[in-house]
Amino acid sequence: MEKLLRLTDHLQNSPAEIIEPDYFFRNLAQARDWHDENQKLMVGRFQTLIEILKSNLNLIQVYRVGTINVDIYIVGKTASGDLAGLTTKLVEI
Repeated sequence: MEKLLRLTDHLQNSPAEIIEPDYFFRNLAQARDWHDENQKLMVGRFQTLIEILKSNLNLIQVYRVGTINVDIYIVGKTASGDLAGLTTKLVEI
């Protein structure tokens, strides 16, 4: 975690945690009866994203850094052993 905080210019004492990818995506990639068409479209997009991540990366972990304005880093290892992933933001109320 220290290396991630350093590489992403966060303070070492920033609130941070590692969560499983399935837990992170649990509400985003699960279709519900009450979803409208736009929500169903978003579910499909998240399912595609998960497929791409899982087919290209091993040992995927999701890092949450911060509170309220949360930085999300989804990181895994490529077949050649390099780290790769993506980042996004969450705003929690």
